[in-house]
Amino acid sequence: MTSPPVPSPSRPRPLRIVLADDSVLLREGLQLLLAEAGHEVLAAVGDGPAFVTAVLEHRPDLALVDVRMPPSHTDEGLRAAVEVRRSWPAARIMVLSQYVEVSYADDLLASGPPDQGGTGYLLKDRVGDVDEFLAGLATVARGGTVLDPLVVRQLMGRRQDPLEALTPREREVLALMAEGRSNAAVAEALTVTLGAVEKHTQRIFAKLGLTPDDDAAHRRVLAVVRFLRAG
Repeated sequence: MTSPPVPSPSRPRPLRIVLADDSVLLREGLQLLLAEAGHEVLAAVGDGPAFVTAVLEHRPDLALVDVRMPPSHTDEGLRAAVEVRRSWPAARIMVLSQYVEVSYADDLLASGPPDQGGTGYLLKDRVGDVDEFLAGLATVARGGTVLDPLVVRQLMGRRQDPLEALTPREREVLALMAEGRSNAAVAEALTVTLGAVEKHTQRIFAKLGLTPDDDAAHRRVLAVVRFLRAG
């Protein structure tokens, strides 16, 4: 009588995963790939709010999310990941991106507890190397950190300019501020809430080293001056 095969000790354990991507084709493809690798996809959604809800409901071993999703296709996935971390700091999160955007990697790495890992940032092209991609997911699920080599290269080689730490959305907000627009006018131009603009401005001030001790109007002027000098 033949004994059943013994699982390889090197084979990654099955993971419970929640994933989010607005592309139906990529979402379905990822589900297939993960299922064939023995993992369980608990939920597959197409936008940031649904991702946050699914992750906090299922508490998966790993959350996999695209950076750019509806409605603006800028940083919705990243903001959803950071929101998850606020409610569940121990969440293991892998972010996928079409392009190298170092500021997104910064924000993601800064969102977790300093003594924990469980963070990954990969370009979507890496999904094509299935073994490497699955190994990266397993590493993040174990609490490790996985960064795309191109992201690491840019993190190490970029100039130490605080403006480079701004996300594309924060740059949009700062550019509109430089046009002399109020927060309300910025909110109207970007079709977002006033509260969202106020959060962006506070993050801009923080990244540029403008402390709350300074007058808000003064910080606004200094931020605009730095933006114009960089341009």
